[in-house]
Amino acid sequence: MTLQLSPIVAGVMNWGVWHKNLNAQEMITLINTLLAQNITTFDHADIYGGYTTEAAFGSAFSDSNIDRESIQLISKCGIKLITDNRDYKIKHYDYSAEYIIWSAENSLRNLQTDYLDVFLLHRPSPLMQVDEVAKAIDQLKSRGQIRSFGVSNFNRSQTELLQKSVAVDFNQIQFSATHIDAMLNGSLDFMLSNNIIPLAWNPLGSMFKEDTEQTRRLNKLISNLIIKYEVSLDIILLSWILQHPSNIIPVIGTANIDRISGLNKALEIKLDLEDWFAIWIESQGCDVP
Repeated sequence: MTLQLSPIVAGVMNWGVWHKNLNAQEMITLINTLLAQNITTFDHADIYGGYTTEAAFGSAFSDSNIDRESIQLISKCGIKLITDNRDYKIKHYDYSAEYIIWSAENSLRNLQTDYLDVFLLHRPSPLMQVDEVAKAIDQLKSRGQIRSFGVSNFNRSQTELLQKSVAVDFNQIQFSATHIDAMLNGSLDFMLSNNIIPLAWNPLGSMFKEDTEQTRRLNKLISNLIIKYEVSLDIILLSWILQHPSNIIPVIGTANIDRISGLNKALEIKLDLEDWFAIWIESQGCDVP
């Protein structure tokens, strides 16, 4: 696979009506700010904003006159969400070939583009039929509508099942200093040995959201590392996951322009070995095994 994403990916989930409710000009400004920091990859899903954020982004990007080849677009499908504009009675998943193809083509229309750089299945479904997925992905690739395929929140066995019929290039998982399971249960090892690129959603974990024993332990430690490395808390947290040998790409959800301007510092510093392990120790509340 020759596709290259930016080392940090911009998550678009909160740009629309689910949180920031940015207008077109605000989105254009944010896109240009990210591009100025060499953050060129944008992570979408069809459900974001109740199936509205892709179209809002697509309209803004079309007005921006930015070259499509200068960015990479990720989107996801499969979740059928209860919203005013979809007639679903319950939240559920659909991975029929027909729905996967329709979802991809709908995302293309919404984003006003001819292709997606990466197309992911959003959540694993116990009713997923591998042949249906492979049929859809083969068709989308042959038409040039997607360039690469992957999954999101899939475990090792679910990914292995798919790999029998279709190449899996990416897996977007939850991973951070407060959510380390993927490092301990073999998920990241499996991706590394199978050339699957991990994308990490919520890479800052619960550090800015929760006051728990775990976050208090980590904050006490990292307050000293902030002084040592002369960077902010978010940079320490990103640097920690970036040092994992599986080459994790963090998906950053912030729309704060001031915070965006410093994100590349995470690519420039390397934590000392003992500092890296100290974060692991404080995350789990005991020494490493």
